[in-house]
Amino acid sequence: MHTNKHMNTYKLTLLALLATLAVAGRNVFAFLPNVQPVTSLIIICGLLLGPVAAISLALLTTFLSNMLLGMGIWTIWQVVSWSFIGLISGLIGKYPKKVPIYVIVLFAVFSGYLYGLIISLTAYSISGSFLPYYLGGLIFDTSHAIGNGIFIILLYPPISYFFIKYAKNRFSLQNTN
Repeated sequence: MHTNKHMNTYKLTLLALLATLAVAGRNVFAFLPNVQPVTSLIIICGLLLGPVAAISLALLTTFLSNMLLGMGIWTIWQVVSWSFIGLISGLIGKYPKKVPIYVIVLFAVFSGYLYGLIISLTAYSISGSFLPYYLGGLIFDTSHAIGNGIFIILLYPPISYFFIKYAKNRFSLQNTN
C-alpha cells in the first residue's frame, strides 16, 4: 500500500509536468497553425504512464490551454480526439516488447490526421456538413502530423529517459528503506 501511494504521487507529478509542458507549448506555438506539442506529449504520456494518465492529460491540457486560447464547441471534440489518441497510445505502451521509435513517430503522424478527422465532427455537429470541412482542413492536419513527428523525435527520447531513470532511482531507494 505504501508503494502504491508513492506511485500515484509519482504519476500525478509527472502528469502535472506534462500538462505544464503541453499548455506552455500550445501557447508558444500558437502562431503556427496546428503545430504544437500537445498530441505528442499525450502519446508519450500514454506510452509511459498508461491510458488513464493520457486521458487525464488530454482533459487537463484541453481545458487549461483553452482557458487561454478560447473555449467553444470544439473543446468537446478536442477532448474526444486527444483522449482517443491517449487511449490508443496507452494500449500501445502496454505491449510487452519495446516499441521502436519509428513506429511511435508513424503513430504520431497518423494521429495528426486522426485528430483532424475527429475535430471535423465539430462542423458536422453544427452545420450537418462534414466532407467539405474535413477536406478543407487536410492542409492543417498535414501540418499537425508533421509537427507531431518532429515533436516525438525531439521529446520522446529525453522524456522517456528521465521518467524511466527517475522511476528506477525512486523505487530502488524505497526498496532499501
